[in-house]
Amino acid sequence: MPVSGIGHEVREQVSYLTLDRPDALNALTPDMRDALIDRLSEASADPDVRAVVLTGTGRGFCAGADLRGGAGSGERIPGDVARMLRLGAQRLIAAVLDCEKPVLAAVNGTAAGLGAHLAFACDLVLAAESARFIEVFVRRGLVPDAGGAYLLPRLLGPHRAKELMFFGDALPAPEAERLGLINRSVPDEELRKTAHAWATRLAAAPTRALALTKHLLNTSLESDRATAFAAESWAQEINMTTEDAREGLRAFVERREPEFRGR
Repeated sequence: MPVSGIGHEVREQVSYLTLDRPDALNALTPDMRDALIDRLSEASADPDVRAVVLTGTGRGFCAGADLRGGAGSGERIPGDVARMLRLGAQRLIAAVLDCEKPVLAAVNGTAAGLGAHLAFACDLVLAAESARFIEVFVRRGLVPDAGGAYLLPRLLGPHRAKELMFFGDALPAPEAERLGLINRSVPDEELRKTAHAWATRLAAAPTRALALTKHLLNTSLESDRATAFAAESWAQEINMTTEDAREGLRAFVERREPEFRGR
């Protein structure tokens, strides 16, 4: 069933997921979070979906988790917060990282807290020039969660990650591009067009090869050389059984452009 606050459309083999609570800067409710996880899982398993685009409406991409439900008050039993994060924000970030289709973030506005980490977990990140990324946790007296302390050091190195997380300053999209935190900052009016162009290219690529490449890259920083080399060998072994690999090799021999089908 459709969930209020999440738009979903599939066209040209791309699943477009849109956060749609502009009055709240697209802050995520538990229902929205769970719907995103479900949609990502569906896209991962659907052979007719070959790429995913995640974006928002209005001035914000995502202001983080919606905390207006009293998350900062009330009696807690030890373990409640850890369980909430494990089953909530961490499960969402894992759904992006584990999705077998490439996930492209089109960051249309402010991405704060969980919203920033949701963007950083994506495989490719485009952002409007007016967008900002904010590690807002320190402003609330909180420890970064939603996978931030895992993602940022791998994207930026520990010193830059600490600077962002210790101070909580807003990082403009052009500066995020300069640091290598995102792929590209584009004029606001060109964001959707550019995201569609990138998604179309991803959807025309060899889908299973991209899935295996994503897995190799996401696990490389936790692997020693022998493990990484073994994973690479088996990934290539598996990939050589796909129709797209055979088509790519035929096209090379026949000196033509390949026509990949995602199989």
